[in-house]
Amino acid sequence: MSKGPVSQFIEKNYLHFNAAALVDAAKGYEKHLVEGGKMMITLAGAMSTAELGISLAEMIRQDKVHIISCTGANLEEDIMNLVAHNHYKRVPNYRDLSPQDEWNLLENGFNRVTDTCIPEEEAFRRIQKHIYKQWKEAQYTISRYFPHEYMYKMLLSGEMEQYYQIDPKNSWVLAAAEKNLPIIVPGWEDSTMGNIFASYCIKGELIPNVMKSGIEYMVWLADWYIKNSSGKGVGFFQIGGGIAGDFPICVVPMLYQDLEMENIPFWSYFCQISDSTTSYGSYSGAIPNEKITWGKLGIDTPKFVIESDATIVAPLIFAWVLGL
Repeated sequence: MSKGPVSQFIEKNYLHFNAAALVDAAKGYEKHLVEGGKMMITLAGAMSTAELGISLAEMIRQDKVHIISCTGANLEEDIMNLVAHNHYKRVPNYRDLSPQDEWNLLENGFNRVTDTCIPEEEAFRRIQKHIYKQWKEAQYTISRYFPHEYMYKMLLSGEMEQYYQIDPKNSWVLAAAEKNLPIIVPGWEDSTMGNIFASYCIKGELIPNVMKSGIEYMVWLADWYIKNSSGKGVGFFQIGGGIAGDFPICVVPMLYQDLEMENIPFWSYFCQISDSTTSYGSYSGAIPNEKITWGKLGIDTPKFVIESDATIVAPLIFAWVLGL
């Protein structure tokens, strides 16, 4: 693939240390796809609020990613940005805020993520009204869906279009919905929409059974992995750490050790972008070789670690893969 100016700049200037690791990982990602492999991307942190959708949505449209694992926050916050972007508040001096300043933000309906405040009324409550309809309809028809499937149904219904405040091509969840891309959302209950769903269950307006569980996500992922891991196999591109990465990567040792499928392939590419230090038993800070001992990666699996800010690194790697 011919490369555009962003990729040319990266190749010329990013020659050492984490910069070189970025280039190596990007070339490895591209090679994996060229040779017929598939790729999982996992999203931790607040990558959707950081507007990763600007680059990730195009990766989805161009079939450069085949499955996503993300936190419930990343799932919902991409949609929040889609429908409430103009109401967000940026706080460049967030390091100087006092406890009183933080309280004032709360009182004015803003929830802060580093330098960006999400507007509760326009973001959380706007989605709540429409997603509740999907949940209630499922209960009425005695249906059950995964958390992301409800989001897909809500977006594809078209009823959210009245609120769009960014170019919809920059929403990665919308791009995923339009392709019916598989998504895994482990620990969804931890998200704002998960909390809201639980509140309706407590009030007796919904029953928990309309929402498929994390165990069902793992069972579904096991079947998907078996069907997609032949040939070049499935790569694992991890942004951050935590449950978004730890949950899906475990499907391989589960299949190999617990289900005794001795011929199941390891993940065939691994890259992690992380700012976690390598120490003290941290999963996010564990070097890739540690994953060999857990039956997740093989000796020969291409392995990359980029110790840097994912909001800077991920769009550059995506730009390389897209040839920009």
